Order: sequence, then C-alpha cells, then structure tokens
Amino acid sequence: MDRPRYWFAAKELGWGWGWPLAWQGWLAYASAAALLVASFVVFPPAAAPLRFVACNAGVAVALLLACWLKGEPLR
Repeated sequence: MDRPRYWFAAKELGWGWGWPLAWQGWLAYASAAALLVASFVVFPPAAAPLRFVACNAGVAVALLLACWLKGEPLR
C-alpha cells in the first residue's frame, strides 16, 4: 500500500506546518502570497479596511485549510 503524498511537512517543534514537500504545496503558498499582495491593490487598507481584513482572513483560512487537509498529521 502506498503512503499518502503530503504537500506540507509538519513542524518538528511547535504546532503547524513548515516548508512544502510537493509542487502543489509551493503552488498553494505562491497563490496565497499573490492573493495577499493583490488584496492591497483591490482593497486598499485606507479606503476599505473591513474588506481588506476580510479578504486577508479568507486567504489565511483557505491556506490553513489546505495545510490541514493535505499536510502531514500534526505531532
């Protein structure tokens, strides 16, 4: 039986995930970074602070969900 292929490595110390193990993990990190940068343009913090915070929170939750579903089990 094949081992599952994880996208993210679990941290050895602490709680969470570290560097990606597969190209899909790198793509998830790059997409999240691009969306965070784009949120500055689409929702300028000075003009639309609530939308800016909501957009960044959504990106963070989506990345956390991807790490939870596709990452190694936490220790």
